[in-house]
Amino acid sequence: MTYDSALDSALQRLHDEGRYRTFIDIERKQGHFPRAVWTKADGSKKDITVWCGNDYLGMGQNPAVLAAMHEALDATGAGSGGTRNISGTTVYHKRLEAEIADLHQKEAALVFTSAYIANDATLSTLPKLFPGLIIYSDALNHASMIEGVRRNGGAKRIFRHNDVAHLRALLEADDPAAPKLIAFESIYSMDGDFGPIKAICDLANEFNALTYIDEVHAVGMYGPRGAGVAERDGLMHRIDIINGTMAKAYGVMGGYIAASAKMVDAIRSYAPGFIFTTSLPPTVAAGCAASIAFLKTAAGQELRDKQQLHARILKMRLKGLGMPIIDHGSHIVPVHVGNPVHCKMLSDMLLEDHGVYVQPINFPTVPRGTERLRFTPSPVHDPKEIDRVVGAMDKLWSHCALNRAELSA
Repeated sequence: MTYDSALDSALQRLHDEGRYRTFIDIERKQGHFPRAVWTKADGSKKDITVWCGNDYLGMGQNPAVLAAMHEALDATGAGSGGTRNISGTTVYHKRLEAEIADLHQKEAALVFTSAYIANDATLSTLPKLFPGLIIYSDALNHASMIEGVRRNGGAKRIFRHNDVAHLRALLEADDPAAPKLIAFESIYSMDGDFGPIKAICDLANEFNALTYIDEVHAVGMYGPRGAGVAERDGLMHRIDIINGTMAKAYGVMGGYIAASAKMVDAIRSYAPGFIFTTSLPPTVAAGCAASIAFLKTAAGQELRDKQQLHARILKMRLKGLGMPIIDHGSHIVPVHVGNPVHCKMLSDMLLEDHGVYVQPINFPTVPRGTERLRFTPSPVHDPKEIDRVVGAMDKLWSHCALNRAELSA
């Protein structure tokens, strides 16, 4: 076997399908979110506006967050010094976990280096704690949940997306005495649709199943204190394990679970993905805690309200142009393109000609034929920025000869 030729073939397949992914060199401007500077391949620079970031509320540049990180850096230095079991547990990590537990009104929380690791580590560990566990997983769950369920070695059932009737049928077909867990999301980020939390909790009660919810795209964004959709709907107390992130609305990095003290202690004690991973730097933990605390306040609610307003305005205006918007009422604004080549072309032209940065979303992130541009408005995408992106989309949609009506959601 010629290894280089095999690599060439694998990469060429991506190019042939029009879904080879490229990174662009972005330098964010502190204090000027969502504006940034793009360094092109030839070394020249261009001012751009980021329309696809997951820092939904601009908390990555919030003064309270930056001040907390500066304080921790000056007090402790750069790194954590090891895993949580060795030397990587500090007052900042304990403070962050207390802040998260309070956010979700749970007894305890456990911080991981990312929400991906939190999902993977927790879901792959649960069968060790509950022998014979059957996990029922929504078909559109995030890759990290799929990986955790796949690796755990236990039984799994995949129910059709948001299909409670199908979930019921699967539960009814299994041994009533077997331990069970239903894993799903509150917001599915590619379409922006909501999971049927109450209906799933009702089924969990009926079949004596645990509930596991991924609130990654909802924490900070929904609920009176930003705890997510389950808080907004008054259902947090019915969820056994809540997964969240500090890398999106909270603007920093890291992931977590929140649950009962016994559940958290068991995951902490058995999950390799937690035990053998160096902990977050104290600076990061401090910034995360400050961000969560800020978004629990009235000032945080003002940001949430403004973000939702801008998302509604952008959807309304794009719909007015006949764009095929996928609108489930969340803060995410997907524009269906349906072709990877067209999707990449639109993205490139928006960036080069209009200074609008929105990445194409292609397979395997979404199914083939559902490629899209995914806009994430923030509280500080002002009316002029919205005017610019709407005008650019109007011009380029026609230029790329895309049908405005047939795919409209």
